[in-house]
This record gives sequence, structure tokens and C-alpha cells, in this order.
Amino acid sequence: MNPTIPTAADLAADPITHHDDDLVAPPGLTNFLGTVRVDHDLTALTAVQFPPVSQGLTQTAALFVDGRLFTSFGVPVTHAWRPDRVVRSAVVDDWGITTTTVCAPRRTAVVIDVVVENRSSRERTVRIALSVAARVTRSAHAWGDAESPSARDTAIAADGRILLHSADERAWSVQGLDVPSAARLSGVVAATEDFDLGIGGNGRGGELVVELSIAPGASRRVGYTHAIATDRATAEATYDAVSADVPAVVADAERYWDAQLEAAFTPGNGEYSGHLPVLDTTSAPLRRLYWWAALGLIWFRREFEGNVLGRTFDTLMPNYWGSTTFIWDYSLSSTSHALLDPAEMRRQLTQWIRLDIHSHFGTSSLTGEPVGRWYSVNDYAMTRLVHDYVRFTGDTGFLDEEIGDAGTVMASLLTWSRAWHDLRTGSGSGLADYGEIDNLLECVSSYTHEVASLNAANVWNMRTVAAIARIRGETEIADGLEAEADALIPAVLSLYQDGAGCFAAGQPDGSRLPVRHCYDFSVVGTTIAGDLPPIMRAEMTDFFRRELQTENWMRALSPWDPDASFSVRPDHQWNGAYPAWPADAGRALIALGAADTLVAWLEGLSRTANQGPMGQAHFVEEAQPGIGGGARKAPPQLPYITDWACSSSGAWIELVLDGVFGLRVAPDGAVTAGGCAALLDPDAVLRGVRIGTRTVDVHADGRVEDSPA
Repeated sequence: MNPTIPTAADLAADPITHHDDDLVAPPGLTNFLGTVRVDHDLTALTAVQFPPVSQGLTQTAALFVDGRLFTSFGVPVTHAWRPDRVVRSAVVDDWGITTTTVCAPRRTAVVIDVVVENRSSRERTVRIALSVAARVTRSAHAWGDAESPSARDTAIAADGRILLHSADERAWSVQGLDVPSAARLSGVVAATEDFDLGIGGNGRGGELVVELSIAPGASRRVGYTHAIATDRATAEATYDAVSADVPAVVADAERYWDAQLEAAFTPGNGEYSGHLPVLDTTSAPLRRLYWWAALGLIWFRREFEGNVLGRTFDTLMPNYWGSTTFIWDYSLSSTSHALLDPAEMRRQLTQWIRLDIHSHFGTSSLTGEPVGRWYSVNDYAMTRLVHDYVRFTGDTGFLDEEIGDAGTVMASLLTWSRAWHDLRTGSGSGLADYGEIDNLLECVSSYTHEVASLNAANVWNMRTVAAIARIRGETEIADGLEAEADALIPAVLSLYQDGAGCFAAGQPDGSRLPVRHCYDFSVVGTTIAGDLPPIMRAEMTDFFRRELQTENWMRALSPWDPDASFSVRPDHQWNGAYPAWPADAGRALIALGAADTLVAWLEGLSRTANQGPMGQAHFVEEAQPGIGGGARKAPPQLPYITDWACSSSGAWIELVLDGVFGLRVAPDGAVTAGGCAALLDPDAVLRGVRIGTRTVDVHADGRVEDSPA
């Protein structure tokens, strides 16, 4: 029997040993109510946030050993991440210190179980202290910046714990130890709000201190709890409940995460309105990538009290853009959302349709407000989302639902499919101008205006909406969209650079800048591959192999592109790639006739599934050495500013379903299959794919059969 449902232990990252400021991204934890960053020392935590309470990137619980800051010893620390916990360990002055950090299930709290072992030959006493800080606040508005709000707090020492609260007492933090200890205030006056904490310090509320006498070879433990709430009584009650038995909370976290993972693959589970199909295969690389993707999808579920939609899926964690869902990133996991949680997806789509998708990049789950500027991809993203929702759920009635001023959902689809008309300029190219760097990839200065990717997507949008119109009997609309899509193809292909395998970006002055970027490769390849002449498909594939593909990851931008000198942000530049780009490139390879390239690549890619959920970017090894054979996650600090985890990992589920198994589901529910799965495992099966009211098994040889009851 092949393993089909992972446990938390199955998804454990490779242990990483590092020093304090190495380029190792600090990992995160979540319990779906909030998130926390687990820092490089043995106990420190940053960005402990449980919406609606936030505190930016404030750090707390930094460790002191016998009065000295632990980090200053310079000893290596090993951290080992799993979905339920992070274990950190080090040895200093013959003290072996191991800590286990978890987000308490169903509570707005984080705990750390600290075990200190005396590795000397004599009984000794060690003084353990944790420096306590918080900048908790409750904003009345959406968290409109990458870093969540924070504010100066008032600190109180009481009953062996330290409480910190906002000026309006609408945000509270309670921190303490579960053994007799001292809680002392620092006596330091908090900095004024106009003082830059990022330069000048972290803030000091106080410290928690305990002395442990330990016999040689023996160990003692102490538990730390950090509880968050919007009022003092709730914060203290949460603290009391969690700190009463910290080891039990650690054990509960494992059970909780094992149950969450099982639910994600189980029809009729009590956690999600749908489920993901089970992958039954002997191919360990394919299984590892599929499980990695599933973990990264459910990792971003958020259902804190006051969430305007009840449940949402965030985009990044644990550093940036908490409580924000980006349309673009959500759409890259579109098929996965439609399968796992279609009820949530329907609510999210309804919210976005009600707003003007041409004026923001996402929305806040705190308030429902739009966040950020326009992202050029939004028309393509929304068309893809509605299409996937309808074809996998069979909920065609959604198309006739009236939503605010937008009219019916079908009317919105028609609007999005032709929105490019209003983006055409006087250049005479017939192509849409998708704006400036901030509307597109943000760190590639030449990727602006008339880009091949989104103009090819316009062809796909029109054909997709035409197919939906046709099953509704709207033949005239369908014919018109299909004719217009066909007519646009020559203009898109005019951007192609003969012999190079890449495309140019048309500029307002009529010039064209060649851009050697994966986004053109992937979107053109997944939207209009059938319209490309054979020589173009071959050249594009050669370009990918030659300039973008690496053994275990890929470059988003070719290092032979002049813009490679513009930025070192690795999600879209030469030194790495955003997590969805290898998956989308894989689907493009299959569509372009190069499935063998993908199949040979999968083993290397699977080695990168060794550091927890997919990061916002992973480096290629020319930029930074790998970790355990995988491409290293990029860290959050400048100049990289990329987060430890990103929600677009569902793109890899689509790679497996749509690419490897060749699953095709039409808007009317018709199903076919036939991909390259047999090259990996001729007996591989996707079991339990839900399509409307049917549940089917998809076989490597292309057979689609109803699943056994």
C-alpha cells in the first residue's frame, strides 16, 4: 500500500543549523486563529498576532542565560520545523537547551516548552531569563501595509506574569512562566511613536526570571505562555487555561495537525466544504510535491473571531500582509480552492466581485476593505477563479447570481473578458497596456506595458467565457468572443523574439524591450500553446532549459537579461523564483510538448520540499547555497523582503491534476484525462476527485471512472 495521507511528522522539514544572522528564513507557526514567527535564538518570538490584535514585527521572549544574551554566545542553533511545532536546540557552557514552540490549538496563544539539561559532571544552577515585550494594538481599519500595526503599550507586573496593553485597553498581551519565577518591569520608558523601532530597538516591557538547580545528567523544564486578546479578562483566562499544562498543549498540537491533514483528503470531513483527491503512487517525488502543496494550501486558512467572511485564506506569513488575501496569489491555487473549500471560495469571489477589482490587489479579512493598488493580472485571475469554481462544483446557478452593482456573475465574466479593450493605447499594436512595474512584477523594470503574458491571457479569457456562454445557449456571444480571441493571436505572437524563445514588452513610445522572463513562458504556454507554431514551441522550451531551469528550482528571470542587475528580490529576478513559477512552468512544458523535461525535473524539485511550506521565494544555488539538497528559502530582511511561506502552493496541485494527469473538466462537467503520469508511475491514480455531484478516480493511462462508493 502506498502512503496517501500525510501526518505532521511526514511533513517535517530537514533540521537546519545556523548562527543568528545567517540567511536562513525564520519559520512560522499557525493554528488558523493567528500566526507567529519563531526566531533564530532558542526562545525568541516575533510578530505574535491573532487578529484583530497585531503588534507588527515586535520580538519577545529573547533568551538570557546566566545574565548574558544567548545570541551573544555565538553558538550554533539547530531548528527543526513541523506543521505543529518548531524544536530549537543548542549547547552553551555545558547546558543543553531544547525548546518546543507551538501555537495552542483553538486558543489565541503560543507556548514554549523549555528543557535544560546539565551536561557537566557536577550539580549546577542556571539563571534563565526571557526579555518580554509587546506592542499590541487593535486597528479600526484594514492592515494596509506589509507590516501589521503596532503601538506603544503599558506594562504591568502581576502574579508572576507581565501584562501589556494598548492605550485604549482594546489589545492585551499576557506573558509568563509555569513555574515559580520573578516577573520584573524593565523601568525603561517606551520610545515615542515617531522613533523608528526598526533602527533604535525592540522595546522592553520587562523580564521573566527563573533559577534552576540541576544535577549532572539531569534535566528540568519550564513553560512559557504568550496569550493575546481584546480585553484583559479574556487574555488572562486564555493564559491560565494554556499555561496550566504546557506539555499537554504541545501534544495536543500534534493531534490537531494530524487531524487537519487527514480532513483535507477525506470526503465529508467536518473541517472543509470539500476535499482534495488522494494521490496513490509509487513515485516518491510526485507524492512529496503533492503533499507539500496540500500543506501549503491549508496552512493559510484563517478563521479568527470577527473575520468578515467567517473563513479566508491569507497570502503570506508570518512577517508580512497578515489578514490580507491577494487576488493573484489566491488564483494561482484556484483549482485547489474549488476542490478543498468551495463554500469559502464562493464567499471570497462574491466579495471581490462586489468591489472594483481594477483598484486594488486584495482585501482585508478584518474589514472587507480593498487593500493596495491595482494588479494587472486581476481580470485573468478572476476569470480563472470563477471558471474553476463552476466547473468543479457544478454550481452554474452562481453565474446568474446578482452581486451589488456588478450585475450577474456572468455579466462580470463578460466584462473581464473584454476589459483589455479599455487598456489599448494609440500605439497601433492592438494589445493591452498593463501599466508600470508596480502593477506587474515589482522588481523587473523592463516588464511593463504590453506584456505577452496577460495579452495571451486575454485570448484565454475570451475563449473560456465563450465556452461558458455556449453551454448557456448564448451562441452569439460565444461566437463573437471566439472570433475576437482568434483575431488577437497575431498581435500577441508579434511580441515573440525569433530564435530566442522569449518575448518583448511593447512600450508606449512604440519600442519593444526583450524580456527573458518565466511569466511569459508559463502564461503563454498554459493559455495559447495550441496557437503556437512548432518552431516557437521548441524554441521556448529550449530557452527554458537553457536560461531558467536549475536542478532543484528555477530562475524567474534569465541571468542573460540586462534587467538582472536591477534587483535582488528573488521571487521574480535571476536569483530565484516565486513558488508557483516552477509549477506553472511545468504545466507549460507539458502543453508545449516537453513533458519529458518536467518528468526529469521532478526529483530535483521534490528536494526543495524540505523546509516547511513553500516560501515566497527560493534562491537558486548560484545565489545562495542550498539546504539539504533543496533550494534555500529567501529571508524576510532587506534587500530580499520575502516571506517564509506563501499561499500559491496550490499551483502544484494543479500541476499534478491538470499537468501530470492531464485532467480536463469542462464548464458543463464533462471530464477527460491523459497526461504524463505513466512516465512516473503507470499505476498512479488520483482517487476521489469531486466534479459536481460525481466523484471520480483518474488513472495514469487516462481512464476516468466513478469512485467506489
